[in-house]
Amino acid sequence: MKLNYTFNTLVWQNKAKIKNGQAPIYIRITIDGKRTEISTRKSIAPEKWNPDSQSVKGNNEEARIINQQIRLLLGEIENIHLQLSLENFIPTPDIIKQKLVGKENLPEQKTILQAFEYHNLKMAEMVEIGKTSLKTLVRYQISKKKIESFISHAYKLKDKSLVDIKLSFATDFEHYLLTHDRIHRNTAHKYIKILKKILNMSIGLDWIQVNPLNQFKCLYTNPEIQILNQDELNTIMNKKISIPRLEEVRDVFVFCCYTGFAYADVLDFENNAVTVGLDGEYWLKKNRQKTGTKESVPLLPIPLRIINKYKDHPYCLKYNKLLPVNSNQRYNGYLKEIADICHINKRITTHIARHTFATTITLANGVPIESVSSMLGHTSIRTTQIYAKVVEQKVSDEMKLLREKLNKTPKIVKLTS
Repeated sequence: MKLNYTFNTLVWQNKAKIKNGQAPIYIRITIDGKRTEISTRKSIAPEKWNPDSQSVKGNNEEARIINQQIRLLLGEIENIHLQLSLENFIPTPDIIKQKLVGKENLPEQKTILQAFEYHNLKMAEMVEIGKTSLKTLVRYQISKKKIESFISHAYKLKDKSLVDIKLSFATDFEHYLLTHDRIHRNTAHKYIKILKKILNMSIGLDWIQVNPLNQFKCLYTNPEIQILNQDELNTIMNKKISIPRLEEVRDVFVFCCYTGFAYADVLDFENNAVTVGLDGEYWLKKNRQKTGTKESVPLLPIPLRIINKYKDHPYCLKYNKLLPVNSNQRYNGYLKEIADICHINKRITTHIARHTFATTITLANGVPIESVSSMLGHTSIRTTQIYAKVVEQKVSDEMKLLREKLNKTPKIVKLTS
């Protein structure tokens, strides 16, 4: 049987893994487009390497030793290739590598789930000393479970070797998240960004040579932001509510609308959280759980009244809390009830309060975007600009309605005698 296939070897230096001024030398075996890398266990300064001759420059002892090692390895690869081809089948790069190195001496190939486990254990240690938030760790743990489910669904495997991950892994994973989990593209790309970070970590640990997902571009499209206008917020604030649990949730929600703090941050505030600033006014300051950035907000009269209202609340006294905040699931459930009794046809959640502060309370009332960005604890003003666009759109829509109204105004016709 005639065997037709391409076989090539390339000796190259991986400058991306330079260490102490020296970069490692590898041999790449390629058969019909499939390839594998073999370490020569030799390193040299980049300026001493000649990529054209695939050898070390010069004739000193170091150059002679490394070049001899390379020639010996290339000779063994050729011999193995010849022996396998005589057996009348097309060899693969991995088979040649196993024959060369010896199966028992091959380094253990790490898997993607092992890489996640390694990363998450290290991150858990950072959480313990307060260098990373628990929320960030949970995000990586969820990402690991998503990858595990995808591998089981797409490949019918429990795990997948790092060296077997190709660019198609990311595109297939994206499709799985969008169709199987039915999540938004922005969220899907957040999971893929985490996957790319794990693969970059694996490069640093010498588990893989390159990140196969480098060509996958994670995009972000600005979602439609839901906010409350001032009339809707006033309706919620002024609504007479006789059920204590709903009244408390309403007050916490209004507090968030006038301070911009996220639910998780308000949950953590202790009863002595309010401080007096250099301006003599009352302030609330906190490092955001999500990003770790500082968020400082001067307290307006409405949130101050809410704090005073609950300073002697049994829950606040027992648990040393600033406000009586329910669990997140119950909180959002109660907000739905509040929206119903206030006849507001919007899905009110914890996030809407923060969006409302950024738009209706601050930007729409002339607060500079730089100040709003600082109060929200944004790491980049570009994040805050999303809210500015919402305000601009709102103004545009209102002016459009006004323009239509004016166009419909009947012209005054003078009566003639």
